[in-house]
Amino acid sequence: MVSPKTWPERILAPHAARLGGLLLYLGSGAATFYLMLLLGTLIFPDSVKGPAALWQDLYQEVALLLSAVLPAFLMGHLEERSIDDYGLPRHQAFGKMFWVGAIWGLAAITFLLLAMRGAHILYFGHLALHGARILRFAAFWGGFFVVVALFEEFALRGYTLFTLGQSTGFWPAAAILSCAFGAIHLRNPGEGWVGVLGAAAIGFFFCLTLRRTGTLWFAVGFHAAWDWGETYLYAVPNSGTYEPGHLLSPTFHGPLWLTGGTVGPEGSVLCFVLLAVLWVVFDRAYPQARYKEPAS
Repeated sequence: MVSPKTWPERILAPHAARLGGLLLYLGSGAATFYLMLLLGTLIFPDSVKGPAALWQDLYQEVALLLSAVLPAFLMGHLEERSIDDYGLPRHQAFGKMFWVGAIWGLAAITFLLLAMRGAHILYFGHLALHGARILRFAAFWGGFFVVVALFEEFALRGYTLFTLGQSTGFWPAAAILSCAFGAIHLRNPGEGWVGVLGAAAIGFFFCLTLRRTGTLWFAVGFHAAWDWGETYLYAVPNSGTYEPGHLLSPTFHGPLWLTGGTVGPEGSVLCFVLLAVLWVVFDRAYPQARYKEPAS
């Protein structure tokens, strides 16, 4: 006769299994990224410069995306789940919620920068691109930031949030992973601690959108459009980075707590005001939680 499990065994065994799943997911993701980097050395020489460097950056983002998504297929097989359960249902790919999120994201960064212009701390400048280059760079940065958004949303609010939330509950897991989302921006050369807090707050807002819509596609659209607006359309620093191929040539004048300095708008106090407004508006527009709580 098999003796019944003691209460520590009943509690710790499920948590140990989830921890093991997270470690396997992260380990296989790291291995996938390493293999993609090895392949990248055959495609791009070390001395790549100019426009080719942008394609190299895009390749690295694709490698990161694959390192987040491919291990999820493995975990779905092991856990007898569909990868759709982890936040990016394939039948909704680039559907209504993606485009609604994109409208919200572009509107949000536009309102933030218009507020800065109204406060006379930002001037949009003149066109920095002309002719066909306008469309080429618009398309390039559009595709680039869709890849970035897919990677960052799925890596930090896909399988990881789904699995960690089984042990801690949704909101504690959301808080932990939002802090991680902010922390990874420290690798950007012009980032600062205020910008890290801004990125973490944006990440926490994305968790709300996942909770209320039941899908990451809204967050992916918002994230991609926000980054596209910052980097290409308005050409302001994006979490400490400033990229070539931007449409405008703006200038900032004023204290760092308003302009964000090298961090960009995410380092401005106005960004936190905007996020508070976004939270309230979204909470009222999507009042019902649609996130499917994972079964053990």
